[in-house]
Amino acid sequence: MHKVMLIEDDRTMLSLLKTLLGMEGFDVVIAGDDSVEVVHQALKDEKPAAALLDVNLRHMNGLDVLQQIRQDPELEGVNVIMSSGIDYSEQCLAAGAQGFILKPYMPDDLIKKIRQAIGD
Repeated sequence: MHKVMLIEDDRTMLSLLKTLLGMEGFDVVIAGDDSVEVVHQALKDEKPAAALLDVNLRHMNGLDVLQQIRQDPELEGVNVIMSSGIDYSEQCLAAGAQGFILKPYMPDDLIKKIRQAIGD
């Protein structure tokens, strides 16, 4: 069972994603969105196969989180899929994300994107 970490500030979205991904057989963990440091430590502690990371978080910028992930050798194996209601796909992919998905997305598209990122 692959572990997926959700880094999202919308509580309704978190609940829906946790249910959906759980039904698809993923072990789902949620990172806080208080600071880049909190998320960074959660990633180190949980060691997920993939992280679904919102670009625009309440307390931080998802691209800053991605930069921290890519600079940490301990997190080298974390596949990051970025998401946003605005098309930041070029910036996210250039910064090292394995994928980008535009909100609102269809559940099947998200599952496919996660499975592709982790090579499942």
